[in-house]
Amino acid sequence: MTLLDIRDLKLEFTIGRETIYALRGVEMRVGNGTRTAIVGESGSGKTMTALAALGLLPPTARVTGGQILFREQDLLTLSEKELQAIRGSQICMIFQQAAAALNPLYPVGKQIADVYRHQVGGSKQEAWRRAVEVLAATGIPEPEDRARNYPYEYSGGMAQRAMIAMALVCSPRLLIADEPTSGLDVTIQVQVLDLIQDVVDQLDATLVLISHDIALVSTICDHVVVMYAGKVMESGTVEQVLRAPANPYTIGLLRCFTQMEGENMPFIPGRVPDLRQSWQGCGFASRCPRATALCHQERPPVVEVEPGHFSTCHFS
Repeated sequence: MTLLDIRDLKLEFTIGRETIYALRGVEMRVGNGTRTAIVGESGSGKTMTALAALGLLPPTARVTGGQILFREQDLLTLSEKELQAIRGSQICMIFQQAAAALNPLYPVGKQIADVYRHQVGGSKQEAWRRAVEVLAATGIPEPEDRARNYPYEYSGGMAQRAMIAMALVCSPRLLIADEPTSGLDVTIQVQVLDLIQDVVDQLDATLVLISHDIALVSTICDHVVVMYAGKVMESGTVEQVLRAPANPYTIGLLRCFTQMEGENMPFIPGRVPDLRQSWQGCGFASRCPRATALCHQERPPVVEVEPGHFSTCHFS
């Protein structure tokens, strides 16, 4: 059963007099109870896709086409009040750089308690007790005392745990984690990923993990969506996409994370196309070793390579 179904999503935003075409017909389906990774280079549209689903786009951004169906309800047709009823209670996001996402003016426990009261209700005492409980569940020591601390008193790892606690407090059905280990040292990264898995298991929730590290996702996810220049290039199970990639971009991306001892650092030649421009063919054509004139002239089809495994390429 599909929980989140994104259909032909187009999004653009304005910087000064220039228009950035950030999403160019994104197609993505997230099954209920799955752990899906969205991977790709910076600027590929991963975070913008998630923010569009939550209705948290910056003021200069606008959706120009498509649908975002959550439990078969199009989120793009909802009012802000209706979206607020879904955010937090049904869909929650763990933001990149959690310390910056927390409000510096209020104690961490109060912020979590306020989310609980807004979405669930109850008294201040009940909400505070629940905030302390979820901080304890994320492994924060002395949670009663730490709940009274301000964000600046938290380390990066603790701030990330606090954001996970905020997600946990209302038991959402869909948890979106945007680069949740960014800026953390390796030991803390492992702890945060383990914690996210525990939370997802505890809630029996669906996970969408946004990451630039395609090698990382195989340890936590069962499905992968590969994005490039505002498009989905390949999708399928981890086994299908990482073990037998069909799209030239996915193949190149995987090479960058599988450097052999003694060889130079692998890279994909060329540059990401200018998102201010439109193009007729494949956005990866100028960098693709398989590209022909057809790739520059015609939009590639979405090909089902095998059941449940899709690649956007003329030659998959």
